[in-house]
Amino acid sequence: MTQAPEFWNTVYDNDTAPWVIGEPQPAILALERDGWISGRVLDPGTGAGEHTIALTKLGYDVLGVDLSPSAVAYARRNAADKGVPNARFEVVDVLTLADADDDRLGVFDTVVDSALFHVFGTEPEARAAYVRGLFRVCKPGGLVHVLALSDIEEGFGPRISDSLIRESFAGEGWELEELVPSTYRGRVTEVVAEDAARHNLPTEGPVDVVAWLARIRRI
Repeated sequence: MTQAPEFWNTVYDNDTAPWVIGEPQPAILALERDGWISGRVLDPGTGAGEHTIALTKLGYDVLGVDLSPSAVAYARRNAADKGVPNARFEVVDVLTLADADDDRLGVFDTVVDSALFHVFGTEPEARAAYVRGLFRVCKPGGLVHVLALSDIEEGFGPRISDSLIRESFAGEGWELEELVPSTYRGRVTEVVAEDAARHNLPTEGPVDVVAWLARIRRI
């Protein structure tokens, strides 16, 4: 379920976000190694900025955006601490991308969505607005990568089906090239500790959970 900026601000201000693991997602790094990231890159829902930082360090032109001002402040501190002060971050509501006239954005060759799309899983209007926005900011021929928690297993976090991803990108202008099982690495914090215990997951430290990894081309 989509949350107000105040909720996201709190988990970054208190450092209790279960998706902040101090490093990029292994699945995203594998995409880069395999040549699936190119050109100008958008990192929506950047959070702690790990993917923007890592890809900037590798020489990509990357912009990380997030609804939460606290997330963007966290990401900027994180980038400075990791010696990548040129990593760029902006406060942006991704649900307005389709309508925004924002010269901070422009268009992108690659979009790397790590654990954002599934937040809109139970909200068809928000999900549709997000997909329209991705269409606007992604160049023809560009790629959108979606790493989302899978409903194949129970656990903490919003979980979605593969069919939801297929349906969301079934419209004109998109081609779903690949949708495969993957893993997502999180950490158990007080925000999800009760859910983790209920589903017999570790109650502290890092945990790998089942995810979907989709590659969608803007045509």
